[in-house]
Amino acid sequence: MGEGFALPRAGTTDDPVRLAVLVSGGGSGLAALLRYQQTPRCHATILVVADSTDAGGLEHGRDAGVRTVGVPLPMDIDKSERRVAHERLLHAELVAADVELVVLSGYMRILTPWFVSRWEGRLVNIHPSLLPDFPGAHAHRDALAAGVSVTGCTVHLVDESIDSGPILAQRRVEVLPDDDEEALQERVKRVEHVLYPEVLDRLCSGQVSL
Repeated sequence: MGEGFALPRAGTTDDPVRLAVLVSGGGSGLAALLRYQQTPRCHATILVVADSTDAGGLEHGRDAGVRTVGVPLPMDIDKSERRVAHERLLHAELVAADVELVVLSGYMRILTPWFVSRWEGRLVNIHPSLLPDFPGAHAHRDALAAGVSVTGCTVHLVDESIDSGPILAQRRVEVLPDDDEEALQERVKRVEHVLYPEVLDRLCSGQVSL
């Protein structure tokens, strides 16, 4: 495990690792990360990127004084080439900003091998289940359908498969008898907002090895 993954350098509070956070929606995880970074940390968000120009998460970046940019899909390109063309635009923004670590926070697009290969080891995600259980876009629905008593969230490095990269940390959340998808999602999200910044601290301070 970990072969081919080039982890980010070890940052310090004086020279933090430069993060780009990728969002698609309202960006509640981004907001939690920005609050965490109000005191000196070994990582600092320097760029927020959304896959549209009107994603609500962009506002969190603007409010924090962080550069924000929306990179929508180039609809004038043939559909078969659109995903990679979009990722080339995204990659160019990250390189131009001298980003060192890409943080997926509610980013709903599946990344292609072209993009992942360029950021492998410096591309991290949080998923709302205890992987390898319930990968994919409907983790809460699947957990409830399976009747499990415990679920949670997982921070992991991203590889070319879906929700299958090396696991960095997990935290458990009890499934209550009267839970529906919305209630379970909100309770897991509260745990995500604590776990993700803490794991990024460990990753960006050199405390993670594969």
